[in-house]
Amino acid sequence: MSQDINVLALVKGTERYVFLYDDASRAETLRTLGRFASNPELSFTWYDAAVLSQKIRQETAAKKAESVPRRFTLPLPADGDDA
Repeated sequence: MSQDINVLALVKGTERYVFLYDDASRAETLRTLGRFASNPELSFTWYDAAVLSQKIRQETAAKKAESVPRRFTLPLPADGDDA
């Protein structure tokens, strides 16, 4: 069984911040964003941490929505059909 690896990247000028994480380490990745933001030696800011953490949460929500079985399958109107 293969495990999905999520990739999150931020480019700031010549610097690259790349985070690889699986679903089980999502919380640790969020904590790492905070540690990076609090490190004055890095150009990584709290704004960067907020934006990237929002992306992690959106991805998690999208995966959860995909895994929820639909109770009904409704037909979609075809192009040109009048509703």
